[in-house]
Amino acid sequence: MSLHRKANQTTYDNALQVEAEGLERLRQALAGVPDARVRIPVVHRVDQHSLLLDRIDAGPGSATKMAELGRDLAGMHRLRQPYYGLDHDNYIGLAPQRNDPDREWGRFFLDRRLGDQLARITEAAVKAEFEAVIRRQRDRLRAFLNDHCPQPSLLHGDLWSGNVLCDATAAWLIDPAVYYGDREADLAMTEFFGGFPASFYHAYDQAWARTGAYPVKRDIYNLYHALNHYNLFGAGYLGSCRRALAVIEGL
Repeated sequence: MSLHRKANQTTYDNALQVEAEGLERLRQALAGVPDARVRIPVVHRVDQHSLLLDRIDAGPGSATKMAELGRDLAGMHRLRQPYYGLDHDNYIGLAPQRNDPDREWGRFFLDRRLGDQLARITEAAVKAEFEAVIRRQRDRLRAFLNDHCPQPSLLHGDLWSGNVLCDATAAWLIDPAVYYGDREADLAMTEFFGGFPASFYHAYDQAWARTGAYPVKRDIYNLYHALNHYNLFGAGYLGSCRRALAVIEGL
């Protein structure tokens, strides 16, 4: 297989190293899934400047490959992990992602996902508005998330369509932001930019059906990504943030 060199386009010296570590965690987890077809590119060399890994000759995805992705993702999610978070921090796109380990999912998501993003908001009025919602609903939100998360699972962490490539034989996962969390946070991210093909969700649900709380959790979990995009790219994501916060207000 030919190789692809990815340059570090962030301001963080360790961005590519932690990406390589994330790819390896995904590889090891998928090795524990019977008959897994989804593939992870092999990292051949990494330093602070570049990442050398397998080149994927990507083309159109097929219903079959996306179904394999759904099935194998469910299999990976079924592997119970020891806690929520990770033993090191990494990045979600261009932003730092803190992963301080926690035994409680609701507290981890409130503090290390929503709290960290709220702290980065620079517009004082927006920050005060959003923080007030979370402050009012913190106990309800924490309890809701704890009640509807069965176990810590390894998550890809940034599972949108741009991070899934298909070649002639399989679907590949790239550019992870891994941590241990509620499996449905991965599924929520697949819907943040419009959703994956129906074959993906059908195969996932056959392997491990989504919970009845998923439609509400989807909007809550995608608030993290909406806040991140607002902090990175500006006011175009304010509407997405406010719609998700309205869901939290309604708990």
